[in-house]
Amino acid sequence: MAGQLTTHVLDTARGVPAAGVTILLYRVTGNSHKKIAEAVTNADGRCDAPLLAGKAFTAGGYELVFCAGDYLRTSGQASGEHLFLDQIPVRFGVTDPGAHHHVPLLLSAFGYSTYRGS
Repeated sequence: MAGQLTTHVLDTARGVPAAGVTILLYRVTGNSHKKIAEAVTNADGRCDAPLLAGKAFTAGGYELVFCAGDYLRTSGQASGEHLFLDQIPVRFGVTDPGAHHHVPLLLSAFGYSTYRGS
């Protein structure tokens, strides 16, 4: 199986998948960030396709940015100009690009967690 990067977002406050969350993927080299992918979560809180797969998925540093603020406003969990959580960056490294890397986000208006899933 070729390596790939996937993610999903779960709204832990409401107990539902978080649909409509924009996710940006950056390749990170030193202090340089280059956007390489963008997706929006579907009704299941997942992207319709892997963010990266095959030869495009290489060893190195990456950063996912979950644009949670709009979702939290739309779902009625947050309001105002300045949110406690708006854009959530998750920086991680890939040493085995042949493996499946799943980086989910568990989200509420005042906290989040992430892990390497399967």
